[in-house]
Amino acid sequence: MPANKADKKVKKEEYGAQSITVLEGLEPVRKRPGMYIGSTGATGLHHMIWEVVDNSFDEAMAGYATKVTVRLQPDSWIQVEDDGRGIPVGIHAEQKVSALELVLTKLHAGGKFGGEDSGYKISGGLHGVGVSVVNALSTELTATVQREGHIYSQTYKKGIAQGKVKEIGNSKKTGTSIRFHADDSIFETIQYDLQTVLNHLRQQTYLTAGVHVEIFDERGDVPVPYGFYFEGGIASYTRHLNQNKEVKHENVFYVQKQYGELAVEISFQYTTEYHDSVHCFANNITNPDGGTHLAGFRSALTRSLNAYARDKGFLKEKDPNLTGDDAREGLTAVISVKLPDPQFEGQTKGKLGNPEARTAVEAVFAEALQIYLEEHPKDSEAIIGKCLLSARARAAARAARETVLRKGALEGLMLPGKLADCSSKDPQNSELYIVEGDSAGGSAKQGRDRDFQAILPLRGKILNVERARLDKMLANNEVKNLIIALGTNIGEGFELEKLRYERIIIMTDADVDGAHIRTLLLTLFFRHFIELIKNGNIFIAMPPLYRIQVGKNARYVYSDEEKEQAIKEMTAGKVKETEKVKVENPEDEDEMLEAEVVETSGVKVNIQRYKGLGEMNPDQLWETTMDPKTRKMKQVSIADAEIANETFDILMGSEVAPRKKFIQTHAKEVTNLDV
Repeated sequence: MPANKADKKVKKEEYGAQSITVLEGLEPVRKRPGMYIGSTGATGLHHMIWEVVDNSFDEAMAGYATKVTVRLQPDSWIQVEDDGRGIPVGIHAEQKVSALELVLTKLHAGGKFGGEDSGYKISGGLHGVGVSVVNALSTELTATVQREGHIYSQTYKKGIAQGKVKEIGNSKKTGTSIRFHADDSIFETIQYDLQTVLNHLRQQTYLTAGVHVEIFDERGDVPVPYGFYFEGGIASYTRHLNQNKEVKHENVFYVQKQYGELAVEISFQYTTEYHDSVHCFANNITNPDGGTHLAGFRSALTRSLNAYARDKGFLKEKDPNLTGDDAREGLTAVISVKLPDPQFEGQTKGKLGNPEARTAVEAVFAEALQIYLEEHPKDSEAIIGKCLLSARARAAARAARETVLRKGALEGLMLPGKLADCSSKDPQNSELYIVEGDSAGGSAKQGRDRDFQAILPLRGKILNVERARLDKMLANNEVKNLIIALGTNIGEGFELEKLRYERIIIMTDADVDGAHIRTLLLTLFFRHFIELIKNGNIFIAMPPLYRIQVGKNARYVYSDEEKEQAIKEMTAGKVKETEKVKVENPEDEDEMLEAEVVETSGVKVNIQRYKGLGEMNPDQLWETTMDPKTRKMKQVSIADAEIANETFDILMGSEVAPRKKFIQTHAKEVTNLDV
């Protein structure tokens, strides 16, 4: 249990019907679900689970629950149980209905809005929209409460109670169970992904030390159990984040301390990586954009490391101080604060705004880090050595950047010679295609709309930036040309406002080499241009895999499944067996390289397989992949930065064993592989 458990507890009798405060009704939820859960896709679907689970973890943070159970059941049912106090069922004095019904039918009704009189001093549930939204977006939901020696139950359909709260039995236990079925008329899918559920619940368990979390996947013939329990809290979380990395020191730094009304918990460990990985939380809510707690951490880290380095002679009098970037290179850290009244910036709650959080984190961390550095001299030497090496490399990179990215280069006076720029100078109406090879580049240059489409061909595979510092990156011509073409600069000098194209489109072949080049480019954007991903500027082109022709009719398809479906539709009694199939542009030799003629139900079908973009003539490339009216593209996003970070570490990092394990695990998922 957290050390500040006693500070959070309220007397058991204080958490009753009078603790429930109503802010607004439930009516808008079904009309505009995206406003409340982010989207109606897979992300929003899983957010339904998080909303219910958050209530259980709030009970744990308040010191009442010790166990949370999540069940993925057949037919897309979800059940979440805890052994907390149980949602109150008494009649609310003002609303004249059961407190349980208020919680489940009124938006933002709960025990977390009433200040000192509520059932919680600290909760994570305030960042969400409550179990009422889950109720509104479910075809059916049943709440079962064990409380005060009895068992109570109530069922709802699309947020509407199907009767009053009923007492259905007796029990000496306490707790709440919520079982719901998401409405498939609202969500694009109601198929839950086990790995997504496990990743989220693992993270929450790390952040709430001492709580047992069980997950049962009951969708198969035999239930598959999973469980999490971390006595070490975020220190264990840091070790987990570094499991595929080479660490610089064995002892993980960890501190947990109360500072006034705030509980501060921090853990870190350095690795040999060239980027940092810092994860921030407030009341177990992830803050991807950081906030005041991150600012306090960074300030204390840089100041403390500089003070120690000078005191021990690692930094001489003439040496400049370590910068914040020097101090953070290779750092993996978890910062968790718990506070009574979290204030978040923006609708996504991605950034904490409480000024007192900075003061608390800075004070607690600076004091604990000073003690750690003194008590672990070998670890301290490894940390300072890493920072000094980073400082020297950063100075070299700065010089290289100034050489490569001279003023004229960013103003379009010295753009790469290979870049076929567009005539438009308005970034909002411009897009850059990053194309694999000169052959595809030639087709793209001929097929494009020169007014707004620019083409940058790459020669071979670019540098794997996961294993390279900035100075080495800028010595690579392909990377250098891309950076100059983007116009944003890189590293400390990055300016999103200088981006020369609104859409950056990665267009590679549909084979292993193309996938590798695409991964290398995504690694570059993720590690050094993550703002472009967050801003929605990065896309992946989706060229067709096949061109199916029956008689004079032709269709482009993008998968083997689409190919089979197209053949069925196009051969449904349209052509006789003796009719000769004609191919458009028969003089084009490339067009015939991967073509085959098959007979289906007595109909001849010409199937052309595009192994490379260079096999398409310019008109075909425009029609299928570059014409905004007909093309298909995937926008690159970071749904879960932690998972993305871990995946890039595995696939592109220096450790071989994790990559081998990843390939062995996922090999059977590959259905279309050209070697």
